[in-house]
Amino acid sequence: MPSPPFCETALYESLDDLFVHHQQAIAEADAVVLGSYVTDGSRLAQRLLTATRGVRAFYDIDTPITLRALLDGTCSYLSARDVPSFDLYLSFSGGPVLQRLEQELGARHAEPLYCSVDPRLYYPIETRQRWDLGYLGTYSADRQPVLDRLLLEPARRRPDATFIVAGPQYPDDLSWPHNVTRREHVAPYEHCDFYASQRATLNVTRRDMVEAGYSPSVRLFEAAACGIPIISDTWPGIESFFVPGEEILLAETSSDVTRHLAELSEQKRRAIGARARARVLREHTAARRAEQLESLVLGVLNARRRASALARVAERFHGRPPERDLDD
Repeated sequence: MPSPPFCETALYESLDDLFVHHQQAIAEADAVVLGSYVTDGSRLAQRLLTATRGVRAFYDIDTPITLRALLDGTCSYLSARDVPSFDLYLSFSGGPVLQRLEQELGARHAEPLYCSVDPRLYYPIETRQRWDLGYLGTYSADRQPVLDRLLLEPARRRPDATFIVAGPQYPDDLSWPHNVTRREHVAPYEHCDFYASQRATLNVTRRDMVEAGYSPSVRLFEAAACGIPIISDTWPGIESFFVPGEEILLAETSSDVTRHLAELSEQKRRAIGARARARVLREHTAARRAEQLESLVLGVLNARRRASALARVAERFHGRPPERDLDD
C-alpha cells in the first residue's frame, strides 16, 4: 500500500534518515507505535522514547515468543530495559501473558489488541464445495504433528472424503494421503473462494501460542468472517472468542474431526458459520480494533492530564493546607 487513502506512508533507509526527515511528526504525534520484529527495533525504541511527547506504545504480534526472548536476553528487536518506558504494551495475546509482562518485565499497562479482519475483504460467497475439510497455513515443524492428527489422519480414515492443505515451505518428502490436495499458495484475493469451497476449515495453532493461550490467529477470524464453520485445536481462552459447539467446533483427536464432519449437516454447517461471522463482525473487525486503540491512547492522555492537574494543585498548596476541600 504505497499510497493508502487513510494515512501517509513514508519509508526510511536508516534511523538517522528517519529522524532527519520525520523528527517533527514523531515529536508532535499523539501516539507513536513501534512494532515487533522491526529492524534495529531496540535502537529505534531508545530514540523514540525520548523523541516523542505523545503516547509511546509497543505492539507485539508474537508476545509469547517476545516474552521468552526478553527474559533470556536474546530478543533482537526490543530490550527488557525499555519495556517499562512504554506507556502501553499492546499484544496479540491476552490472558496471563499480560500479567507476566507487568510483573516480570515492569510493563506499565499491558493490553490485548488482537489481530482482526476486514469484512470488506472477507465475506460469504456461494461457490461449489470441493473439499470436506481444508487448511491454510505456512509449514511449521511444531504445527505439523497437529496437522497430521487433525487432517491427514482423518483423510486416511475417510478415503471417500476430500481434503486440501494450502501453504508454502512444506518439505518435499512429506507423504500425503491420496485424497489430500496440495496447493503451494493462495493469494489473498482468493481467500474467500478458498474458504467457501470447503464444508469446514481447520485451524491449527503454533505451540507457543497454545501454551500461552488467548492467542487467536488471523486465519481464525478470516474464515469466520467468510461464514465457514471452523474445526480448531484447543487452547486456553478459545472460548472467550467463540462459543464451542455453537460458533466453533473443537477437536483434540482424529476421531473428534471425523465425528464433526459426519455430524455436519448443511443446516448445522450454515448455522455455525453464520453465528461465527456475527461474532467476528461484533468484536474482531479492523474498525473495532481502531476503536480499541483510540480508547487506550485516550486513556493514557487523560490520565496524564489528571496527573498534571493534581501536580499543579499540589504545587499551589505546597507547604500549607488548602483553604477548602478540593472536592467542593
